[in-house]
Amino acid sequence: MRRKLPGDAPPSAAGAAGAGHAPSASAPSEADLAQLSAAIAAGEDLGPFVRRAFACGRPEPLLASLRAAARDREAEIEELCRAHFHDFIRAVDDLRSLLADADALKGSLSASHSQLLSSAAPLLASLESFLAARSLAGNLSSALASSRRCVRLLALATRANAHLQAGNHGLYLALRAVDAIDRDLASGPEPLPLPTLRGMLLSVVPAVRAHAEREISREFSDWMVSIRAASRHLGQVAIGRSAAARQRQEELRSKHRPLEECITLDDDGVGDLDDFAAAAATADAADGAAAASFDLTPLYRAMHIHQTLALGERFKKYYLENRKLQLTSDFDVIAATPFLESHQVFFSQIAGFFIVEDRVFRTGGGLTSRPDVDTLWDAAVGKMVSVMEDNFSRMQTANHLLLITDYAALLSATMRRYGYPVGMLLDVLAKHRDKYHDLLLADCRRQVAEALAADKFDQMLMRKEYEYSMNVLAFGIQSSDITPAFPYVAPFSCTVPDICRIVRSFIEDSVSFMAHGGGGDTYAAVKKYLGRILSEVVDASIQKLVDSGSGLSVSQAMQVAANMSVMERACEFFTRHAAQLCGVPLRAVERGRRDFPLRRSRDAAEALLLRLLCAKADEFMRQSDGVNWMADDPPPGGNEYANEVIIYLETLTSTAQQILPLPVLRRVLVAVLGHISERIVELFLNDSVKRFNANAVTGIDTDLKMFEAFAEGMSSLFVDSDQESAKNEMKTALVEARQLVNLLMSNSPETFLNPVIREKSYNKLDYRKVAIISEKFRDSSESYFSTFGTRGARQNPKKKSLDTLIKRLREAS
Repeated sequence: MRRKLPGDAPPSAAGAAGAGHAPSASAPSEADLAQLSAAIAAGEDLGPFVRRAFACGRPEPLLASLRAAARDREAEIEELCRAHFHDFIRAVDDLRSLLADADALKGSLSASHSQLLSSAAPLLASLESFLAARSLAGNLSSALASSRRCVRLLALATRANAHLQAGNHGLYLALRAVDAIDRDLASGPEPLPLPTLRGMLLSVVPAVRAHAEREISREFSDWMVSIRAASRHLGQVAIGRSAAARQRQEELRSKHRPLEECITLDDDGVGDLDDFAAAAATADAADGAAAASFDLTPLYRAMHIHQTLALGERFKKYYLENRKLQLTSDFDVIAATPFLESHQVFFSQIAGFFIVEDRVFRTGGGLTSRPDVDTLWDAAVGKMVSVMEDNFSRMQTANHLLLITDYAALLSATMRRYGYPVGMLLDVLAKHRDKYHDLLLADCRRQVAEALAADKFDQMLMRKEYEYSMNVLAFGIQSSDITPAFPYVAPFSCTVPDICRIVRSFIEDSVSFMAHGGGGDTYAAVKKYLGRILSEVVDASIQKLVDSGSGLSVSQAMQVAANMSVMERACEFFTRHAAQLCGVPLRAVERGRRDFPLRRSRDAAEALLLRLLCAKADEFMRQSDGVNWMADDPPPGGNEYANEVIIYLETLTSTAQQILPLPVLRRVLVAVLGHISERIVELFLNDSVKRFNANAVTGIDTDLKMFEAFAEGMSSLFVDSDQESAKNEMKTALVEARQLVNLLMSNSPETFLNPVIREKSYNKLDYRKVAIISEKFRDSSESYFSTFGTRGARQNPKKKSLDTLIKRLREAS
């Protein structure tokens, strides 16, 4: 039996409703029903069908179809219910029993709930207390953390304040403290809970940084002022130490110089000079550059503070600009005072400036770079070169030029030790080398002229040994190694040591200039300038004195000639002294020795002496006017003029032996005797002598024998092997007069025409002179010829021989 379900419509009503609409609606087509059934079965949306039906204006067929579909579903439901009726009954029964169980369970749950509530009431109270306590603890922890943060920030602020109160030494620590405050405020987990404190700290941090920048800038400015003042002293100390090192090196060289002269080269060609060079180099390296201490702490502190403030690049630029300004102001040192007075301050200031820059470059951690320092140095070198060029061009005093050059050379040596290039400075010094020596030569020329003008050309008297040492030994002009007894009369006048002192001073000044600022081969240059002072100054001044005469007497002229002989030894000393000062071995100097550089003045002095002696001899020879050319008998003992000349020559020789060296004396005597020989020949040629006889010739022959005896006696002075040729020179000095007298006294004067005999016996005679003299001799009386040979028949051949000679000489003329 089918149970009626709620909502089921009565079949009759459904059928009636369907029957009521059937007549008014047409039956739907099979296709429409099939689609509608398929849509309903698939659970699809029936909206399209409904819209189409109303769109067509015929909803009734759709409604009918829907009702038909509903009836079909109801039928299916009824069938399903009839098939599962018992199952539904059992399900209802089970539901009812389940409701009873649910009621029982609900009561049990209610009892359990009441019991749970009564048991959990104390626990809930404890939980609420726990939650309140935990909330309170969280608040307290947050408050403590904030308090600790505030305390830490305040402690940092207090520390920063304490460091600031400590002065510039605490600026970096103060900045580190405020940096920590700044990081905490910027990167903290949450904002500082105290806005007032946060605001105060935010204003303090930039204030501290600004204060630190101001303070360190003030300290840096003070340091810049102090380092400029210290640079001058630093430069003076460095240059002074360079001078001391150079002095020690020169002393070491002087100490080893005697050893150097005794060096014997080994197989490799290397001697003890290597040891000396190594010792000198070691001493120079040990004394090195000046290492005066100066404090760079304020500079590095300022750089570090600016780097901490992230202003490192700006500080580097600021430092470089200020140093450039300081260098420019250092250049103005010479503007207010003359360069001669301010050059040491000028060079010391620049040296100190770049010593500081070198230290900053090496230890400044990149504060300056090599190009920056090189740029500053190039500017300084350019300024120094310009200043020196300008002042050197206007200087007229060698000592002033040497003073500046020496200090500039010391500056160059100092800066070279610090690695600065100094080639341009040395080039300037070398460029003015000639001008310096020209000025020095001008001073020496004046001094030599004054020395010559003040000299009376008397032998110098030395009463004490120190005078001998100062005037003789000091210049190596002693003639013997044995110290003489005092008082000692020197063979020279005071001009010699005076000139030696002038030349020695010139050499030392030249070596000083060349060694420290002249550049190049020092000895070669010094030797060249030594040659100039000897030739252009000493030689020219003495030659000028000699050529002018200056009223010099024979004794004075003799002293000048003696001085020149001593100066020859002095010139050897000058060469050795220059070599020793330049560190050149003396054996090399000996190999390169040249001729006597004062040869012209020596020759002029000897020529002057000879002129004076010849003039004196001429004075005596003028007494030959008293010679009786037509004497009846030969004058006994010769003519008076010859005796006077002989006496004068003997007196002169005795004096000259004490003054003149033997070679000079020999040359003078030979020249004087030659002049006397010429004068004797001129006696026969004199126009005042119209004729002469054999007695006059015999008298001249006696005079000539006296001169020959004197020459023979003087030859004994030259007994040394190197003077052996002087004997022949003394004899041949009178050869012209002797040959003429021999010809006039010959029995066969015609033999003069024989070339062989003439070359052997009359080679010094001029045939023109012989012709003139023979004419005068022939004009004598006939009795004249009786003096030749025997009397009688042999007289005519002699006369005929002389006539033949005269005739042939006339034809030749």
